[in-house]
Amino acid sequence: MNLKSLLKITTSLLLVFSILVSCSDDDDNGSTVLRVTVDSNSQSQNLLIGESIDLTFNITADVGYASASVQAANGTATISSQPSVGATSGTVVVSFTANSAGAGTVTLTVTDEDGVSDDAVAAVSISEEETEILVSGNITSDTTWETGKTYILGGRIAVEAGATLTIQEGVVVKGEAGAGANASVLLIARDATLNAMGTAELPIIFTSVADEILPEDIAAGNFGSPNLDPNVNGLWGGLIVLGNAPISASAATVQIEGIPTSDSNGLYGGDDPNDSSGTITYISIRHGGTNIGEGNEINGLTLGGVGDGTVIENVEVVANQDDGIEWFGGNVSVTGIVIWNAGDDGLDTDQDWIGTASDFIIVSPGGSGFELDGPEGTLNRGCHTFNNGVLYAGDDIFSLVDYDGNTNAGVNDLYIYGWSASYGPIADNPGTPDEDETLNPIDSFGGDGNCPSTNWEYTLTGGGNDAATIFAGVSGGVLTEVGLNANTVGPAAADFPWTWANQSGALSDIGL
Repeated sequence: MNLKSLLKITTSLLLVFSILVSCSDDDDNGSTVLRVTVDSNSQSQNLLIGESIDLTFNITADVGYASASVQAANGTATISSQPSVGATSGTVVVSFTANSAGAGTVTLTVTDEDGVSDDAVAAVSISEEETEILVSGNITSDTTWETGKTYILGGRIAVEAGATLTIQEGVVVKGEAGAGANASVLLIARDATLNAMGTAELPIIFTSVADEILPEDIAAGNFGSPNLDPNVNGLWGGLIVLGNAPISASAATVQIEGIPTSDSNGLYGGDDPNDSSGTITYISIRHGGTNIGEGNEINGLTLGGVGDGTVIENVEVVANQDDGIEWFGGNVSVTGIVIWNAGDDGLDTDQDWIGTASDFIIVSPGGSGFELDGPEGTLNRGCHTFNNGVLYAGDDIFSLVDYDGNTNAGVNDLYIYGWSASYGPIADNPGTPDEDETLNPIDSFGGDGNCPSTNWEYTLTGGGNDAATIFAGVSGGVLTEVGLNANTVGPAAADFPWTWANQSGALSDIGL
């Protein structure tokens, strides 16, 4: 072989080698490609602990998709969908659930049919679940406030007609400070619904932002305010529920006290005695009753034109600057009541309410134990009734039971005790709600006379007062004297284990 032939063979071999190398380089630079990328909509996701999300990865596999695997940090991940084997493009969707606060990652590794692999990493930011939520606007659609959380009322918050607010057991609702039109109130408008369903183990607490109680305290069985005394009042508004049941007023519908007339959510009254505003069970309302005008405060629980389709059971009101519970017409009944340190009346009725309050304890009101007002107009539908209760008068009470002349109310099975030794009728009594008014422990007994009051037990305090003085005007064999806490009527402290009044010892301290 001559030199010329050898050079030709060598040149040919070099050309073949060059072509092979060139083909290999093309595979690495795009002619045969396996590529995995995180979809733009799945980048930099933010999750709360326990939340789940679907993350999408885009796949290009020139020689065909074979398989994929996934690994997760600070969470769990599974592949929920992927391309068919042999597909040259598609998406892999990974479901990721966050475990704990911090950074989380999801790494997807894809292999093609030649055994070549590629991967991509999606980053996730995980934060603790928000447990304190500011409520700054009216509630216009169905909403749930969840167990374990605190909700701050940033002013007057109305649940508007057609919406349902569900408050789960153990929730804490706190009102910001404010007076007048700026008072923090939770208002349930007509045709709205409140389902506040606490339990004896996890009651719902309505209180002030100054109160340091948290849902964790309730879960641990500690129901009292940890930093506020049980006589601190006026720090926020209260709970107002309005309905479409009949009222005796100058018009079929009127504006509830405490809500500006410019807010139509404050209207109440109608022609449906069976109207339902929802279900309210095991709630404690405390430190409320802020001023809304000269000499005008918000009640702990206000019920305006509420129908008997509404269920209200087990309500505690502590340290409210005005009344504990006040009814303005309507038909709703309430059972299981504790009123402790009301600044004014324990239980107050107006505008021809004809429901029943039963199984109640009133402790140390600053006004009257009962303020029982008759209808304001011609409407008189029957009687409203109080059954099976205890009134511990305390030192600051005005009247024990205050009827007016046209009151359609009966008070039955009531134990009364605990007034001061100097208590009795006093004319022109300084410091009472009206200095020109005569202080009468029992005022206008029986009201209009159509609704009997029966079976009152009492224990005299001593110090100069006697039954004839304290119970002047009470007639018809209603009264029976008993020894201290030897009563046979009224509930006991043990019936209210879920209340602050019980846990603090306030009820056992007065012998209940």
